[in-house]
Amino acid sequence: METLMTSARYNIVGSMLALVGAMATISPAMADKGPGFEDPNNWPQYHRTYNAWRFSPLADINKDNVSKLKVAWIHQPGNITHGLQATPIEIDGVLYYISAFNNVWAVNAATGETLWHYAPKLAPISKQVFYAAASRGVTVGRGKVFLGTLDGRMIGLDQKTGKQVWSTQLTDQKNEYGALFSSPPQLAGNVLFGGTTGGDQPMRGKIYAVNADTGERVWTFEVPQDDPKSWPGDSYKRGGGTAWLPGTYDPSTDTIYIGTSNASPDYFTRGREGDNKWTASLLALDPKTGKLKWARQETPHDAWDFGAPYEALIVKDKEGKDVIVHLNKSGFVYVMDKNNGKLENAWQFAEHLNWAKGVDKKTGKPIDPVYPEVGKTKLFCPNLLGARSWNHGAYNPGTGLWYSHAMEVCNEVVSGPDDPNSLKAISALSLGIASIKLVPPPNDESHGRLDARDPITGKVKWSIRYDMPPLSSVLTTAGGLVFTGDMKGHIFGYDADNGKELWHFNAGSGLRGGPISYKVDGKQYIVIPTGLGSHAPGFLAGAYPQIKDLPGGAALIAFTLE
Repeated sequence: METLMTSARYNIVGSMLALVGAMATISPAMADKGPGFEDPNNWPQYHRTYNAWRFSPLADINKDNVSKLKVAWIHQPGNITHGLQATPIEIDGVLYYISAFNNVWAVNAATGETLWHYAPKLAPISKQVFYAAASRGVTVGRGKVFLGTLDGRMIGLDQKTGKQVWSTQLTDQKNEYGALFSSPPQLAGNVLFGGTTGGDQPMRGKIYAVNADTGERVWTFEVPQDDPKSWPGDSYKRGGGTAWLPGTYDPSTDTIYIGTSNASPDYFTRGREGDNKWTASLLALDPKTGKLKWARQETPHDAWDFGAPYEALIVKDKEGKDVIVHLNKSGFVYVMDKNNGKLENAWQFAEHLNWAKGVDKKTGKPIDPVYPEVGKTKLFCPNLLGARSWNHGAYNPGTGLWYSHAMEVCNEVVSGPDDPNSLKAISALSLGIASIKLVPPPNDESHGRLDARDPITGKVKWSIRYDMPPLSSVLTTAGGLVFTGDMKGHIFGYDADNGKELWHFNAGSGLRGGPISYKVDGKQYIVIPTGLGSHAPGFLAGAYPQIKDLPGGAALIAFTLE
């Protein structure tokens, strides 16, 4: 059998799992026990459940039979710009997803037949934005399908028909550098909330909330604070800090958790001296008022594009207390008390990390950070895309492991002020650089990984190395499986206990979206968005010239057992 990934190799790290073989699957009797197991047959939220596990309690497809997976159906939206970046939503036999230019689809989850299609009429100005075409999903609830648009709106559609119920303009694209919603807004009761893409642009990051039933504005949280100690002068007005990935809503504490991006300009910090709150932070917000409950700033005075927009994974620590495990682009993972943000632990996720010596466990601040300089080339690891891109990890309560991709790519940076003339277009980026170049880590080759780790301690159980960093999110299941894919279009099913490859499929174009699993009419499906896209491959082409030859595409592929 031809090897699909020439440079992928298994590296079993550390001791064998304590219960390997004893718990290949999670007993169905556990399927109704606690967060992460509710509504097992559906995938009703972006991460399936509010704790961001991306775990399916279904076990019909398992280690013993995954090799028999076959294609059940394929849905092609017909537009391939920036590929498929969505995580589909599936509820009671209907699958909802979004393709390029905010096209929304409702599909029969058992057959792939199109039930309805919504194509919004986008404002002409949206053609000028930097983050064009792509969207990462929709949200379904309260009888509606919700999306954020490329022209800065939130929209509510009728769940059964796809007809528009309401539309609310939230951003001023002409004066806010094309601020748009690239991720789906999320529900917190009757409140729909979300932030815009644009952390690398000279704008003030904001988180918006509307009434989910009417679209009426409820509140707006402005991320950079009007605080001279944190933001001298009026630097806060162009300080970045957008919350461009989906947050999560915890109904047990009635709290929104959402991360914010880097401060702007990225690498040139003159004029924004201070800690630059609340950029590069995890925020806990009251969903009714938008008031800040608590915040943890992970990269004070960010000068490396090390924002904190990634998923807030909720697990229990050794004492049984709920903690948030939060990866930062910086290459560090922060473990904090879910109720107040108190730091419980911090561990290093990136193999190659040279911008700081570690994290002070008392203050949470980086130890001896090394800053970019004007007129001097400096090497920083990780690179501006982070120790991982935005593709999400997954947690399996059966193994107790968190499965997440990583990228080991660095960049050489010369800091410098932005040319004012270059900031006139609404698509302009404020990177604060004279030059930047992606390069391999010292004494190593650029590469990617899939790690299986203890989320509290960071201890590695197993790891798979890839020649190019995978950009797919990860799915794990009660069948003892881990599903993901690479930039070449290879889809893999791994043993969750040891990383052994149990199944593979060649999709023809790389993966950027989020795999899901659900059950319809007694049959379990694995559905995987394919089609390489987003701006990350373009940036990575500096380190991997072969990326330019990888084919585009957009196909939603469903697999099931015969």
